[in-house]
Amino acid sequence: MSTDIFKRQAGEAAVEYIQSGMLVGLGTGTTAIWAVRRIGERLKEGTLKDVVGVPTSLQTEAEARRVGIPLVPTNNIGSREIDVTIDGADEITPQFDLIKGGGGALLREKITAQLSRILIIAADDSKLVPRLCTGWAIPVEVVPFGYRSHKDFFLKLGGIPTLRLDQAGDAYQTDQGNYIYDVRFPPLEDPAALADQLKRRTGVVEHGLFLGMATQVITCGPTGLRHHSPQSR
Repeated sequence: MSTDIFKRQAGEAAVEYIQSGMLVGLGTGTTAIWAVRRIGERLKEGTLKDVVGVPTSLQTEAEARRVGIPLVPTNNIGSREIDVTIDGADEITPQFDLIKGGGGALLREKITAQLSRILIIAADDSKLVPRLCTGWAIPVEVVPFGYRSHKDFFLKLGGIPTLRLDQAGDAYQTDQGNYIYDVRFPPLEDPAALADQLKRRTGVVEHGLFLGMATQVITCGPTGLRHHSPQSR
């Protein structure tokens, strides 16, 4: 079976936690999109009703509209919590710490995650790692003004930064019009300390370290679906 099938099975399994009447955060990426499509299918079947989605990217918004999920912008949900958000991840540790942002939506994804009562991460089991940065760089979103100045800062932190480019070879732009550096570090012993250093940097909008935010993790691989329990730190 291919990785795409594992992603689909994990994404669709996460939808089993959605109940009628819920406000649902809709993640971005190749696994989360299967959850979006499954929610649309269940709304059409009538097995889910009155579900409203909060998309984390323009790409997800377009797909949700295509499959018939009613949407509400984040700014219009008021003080209400998002009941459940389903999203993917690029790396997942046994403590449920994550790297996210491979799809470029890390800012909206983190805002949505913080507004959510439950954050379910669905992924194929290749995303499971002992420590963050085992095989994935950390996406760091920066404003375009002075973006080149951050390279030396990342290098001093011990990272190797690469500006993300689009298919035309220009600087990739997020939905907010910002740029992304993918910064590769050795496997992290103290991700919280690095997250704090990145957040303190003026011009850094957000980083892809999602620490202590996931409440459930569902993965799929050759041995089938797995519902994980977080290990203590």
